[in-house]
Amino acid sequence: MIQDLGNSNFENYVGATEGFSEMAYQMTSHVLTLGYAVMFAGLLYFILTIKNVDKKYRMSNILSAVVMVSAALLLYAQAGNWTSSFSFDPEAGKYFLNPDGDLFNNGYRYLNWLIDVPMLLFQILFVVTLTKSKVSSVRNQFWFSGAMMIITGYIGQYYEVTNLPAFFIWGAISTVFFFHILWLMNKVIKEGKEGIPKKGQKILSNIWILFLISWFLYPGAYLMPHLAGIEGFLYNESGVVGRQITYTIADVCSKVIYGVLLGNLALVLSHNKKMIETAQ
Repeated sequence: MIQDLGNSNFENYVGATEGFSEMAYQMTSHVLTLGYAVMFAGLLYFILTIKNVDKKYRMSNILSAVVMVSAALLLYAQAGNWTSSFSFDPEAGKYFLNPDGDLFNNGYRYLNWLIDVPMLLFQILFVVTLTKSKVSSVRNQFWFSGAMMIITGYIGQYYEVTNLPAFFIWGAISTVFFFHILWLMNKVIKEGKEGIPKKGQKILSNIWILFLISWFLYPGAYLMPHLAGIEGFLYNESGVVGRQITYTIADVCSKVIYGVLLGNLALVLSHNKKMIETAQ
């Protein structure tokens, strides 16, 4: 049975050999459910607050809403994928890979990121004003590096069990684009701080901190099966639960909280713009 799993994620190998305890199975199921529920809540928030900011900045809220729809639908599909992939064995008292179901696939997340990452990166360009860089150049670099980071990571995750050299090589290639995005975002935030109120500068600093923390969670989740050594102590149900919790926290922070902070920044800039226009 294990040999028939091919290049599937390590969740399936754990489910086929060791199985999942009731706690591990339900925790993973609940975390996946929480993921898409938060996205639906975020969608409602961004729709209700869109009129609070000046028209100049509303595209940021619109993109946040689109990201929420995309993330909610694909995470909903992944939650269903989890429940259909494993079934309960009363004799063993555990959940094992269902021979009649689909294999569990983290590819749903990668498809979601392929849609969302470019939009998340574009969002900030609708709020901040670049003083040195060309918006078109930054936008194109965001799009290219964002897409390549996800595509190479998507390919690499299929080899996390069957071909570790390929897994790490594709992961390394993805990391190159990852660091380029970090460098570019830092540049955008530094330029965006110029000439805006201190409150806005503080929000941008918080966005940068959030960006660093949330985005570094993703490579940690990618490496989860081998984070403590090749097939180390996380190559089991704890690693499966840990990976899904990590991905979910990262998604909520990098999409929902990030969007809320950008909305707060847009609100500050809207008030500042209104004060300037009134003074004139």
